[in-house]
Amino acid sequence: MKTPAKPIRVAIVGAGSAGMAAAFALTNHPEKFKVTVFDKQDVCGGVATSFPIDAEKFGAHFINDGVQGGSPQFFNTYKFFEKIGFTSTDVGMQISFGKGPETFWTNVFPSELVAKHAKDIERFGRVLKVIKVLEPVFAVMSVQAMLRLFRFPTEFGDRLIYPLIALFMGTGNQTPHVSSAILERLFLDPSMSLFTYSPSSLLAEIPTMRAFPSLRDVYAAWQVHISEHRACVRLRTEVTQIITRRKGKVVLRYRNVDQSAGDIGGVQNGAEETEEEFDELVLAADADSCLKMLGKQASWKERRILGNVKYFWDVSITHWDQDYMKKYYELGFRDELMARARKENQESVEIAQTKFQPLYFIHMYEHDPRSIEMSFDLTNYQPQFKQDTHLAGPDTSSASGKSVSDDSGPALTSETSPPHVYQTIFLNRDISDQWTREDIDPSKVLLEKWWKQQGHNWTHYLGTVPWLWTINGRHQTHYAGGWGLVNMHEVGITSGFAAAYQLGADYPFNEDDDARRLFTLVLGLMHLTRMRKKDRRGFFA
Repeated sequence: MKTPAKPIRVAIVGAGSAGMAAAFALTNHPEKFKVTVFDKQDVCGGVATSFPIDAEKFGAHFINDGVQGGSPQFFNTYKFFEKIGFTSTDVGMQISFGKGPETFWTNVFPSELVAKHAKDIERFGRVLKVIKVLEPVFAVMSVQAMLRLFRFPTEFGDRLIYPLIALFMGTGNQTPHVSSAILERLFLDPSMSLFTYSPSSLLAEIPTMRAFPSLRDVYAAWQVHISEHRACVRLRTEVTQIITRRKGKVVLRYRNVDQSAGDIGGVQNGAEETEEEFDELVLAADADSCLKMLGKQASWKERRILGNVKYFWDVSITHWDQDYMKKYYELGFRDELMARARKENQESVEIAQTKFQPLYFIHMYEHDPRSIEMSFDLTNYQPQFKQDTHLAGPDTSSASGKSVSDDSGPALTSETSPPHVYQTIFLNRDISDQWTREDIDPSKVLLEKWWKQQGHNWTHYLGTVPWLWTINGRHQTHYAGGWGLVNMHEVGITSGFAAAYQLGADYPFNEDDDARRLFTLVLGLMHLTRMRKKDRRGFFA
């Protein structure tokens, strides 16, 4: 009688979207894989986290504080949510960029700034098509260089294009250096698009986005699922060193982490380090952390490719200080914000007055408009504030359904309705002397959290993305994470599926053409391989 093969022992470092996706795909084959997941945090999810708030005061019992939502094209994300019993919620994407009639614009009603750049906006659509055709060339050209090449006005880039990229890619004040090809894909790629281009207003009026459910609950259910399928999930456990990756084995050294020491994580006094052997390794952490764990084990290629990924530290302040928001942003409709040519159109005015409830805000420093701060109105964005309104007392809106407003126009809550919850993100601590965070009332701060953000510079698409396949799968090591292409939750999940697929697991959504479109792209770029013959539908997929 033939002895059954022993399961392949797989260590996954990182319990964010990539690591958890890899674990999910692998644990669908418990007879083939024995999976162990490590993460130094006390919950799964990585940057996809939730935070409890006072439901009686704010009208909801939690917020998602790291990842808010995404494009309707995040097919793998939503398919997975549904698989474990969660759904996303459609929300109208409304923006409010700038302050005052000269620099303000939105996608909800016409503004003077958009009217001023009408010809530039129309030409921008043609340029996007050129970039798509010549994508390999523009992949290594920054947005800043591209705008100069096509002779767009400086104000067009500073006030309209850079803020869009910064807000949705998390690139902050590194935005001018982002690859032009990524900008094109945000508009035109069917798997990655976040915007719908409009030749008259740049953005189509109020496109649909999707807000995520409670990510803490999602990842908790995800953890239960993989645990029930024989995965071992070790939280509060930091992998400190990869000892060896030779002769078909991987040896890791890890130790317990004391979460009470703060976000950075402190090692418990006298904590013992443990070594354990595995057959394969999936590194689903950021590139810097991968290099740190590899140490002297890192090959020359790994040092060059991983070391080329650039990160910057941002801090987010979750608060309910509406005075701060009014000082730096346009929170509601004011007549002087609308383009003069449209003020006579009463229908446009009524739409602006009744439908303008922005979710996304950008404040630009006047001395350098390319340096920005961004904010979210979580009350307008996240669906639990509507679902939990019964927790916050009676509805105090007017009979017409309009928001209560002050004399200057921005929408305000009444004294008895819940205050809005906002999140303001201050970008790149190297310029923290310019930040306005001191203007936020400390007594109204709910949460302060630092984040490590990827820059997406054009150099990333020259020195990392085209070469990642040369190290992926070598030395029993497989890399997964949004940093391998674009730092999005959807790419994170798909990269985790791709790493598991390379190890022999099935792709879980192979029958869904929309979901597999991005999967085949990630598999091709990050691993330089096609799907297995039995899974293909054509030469490339």
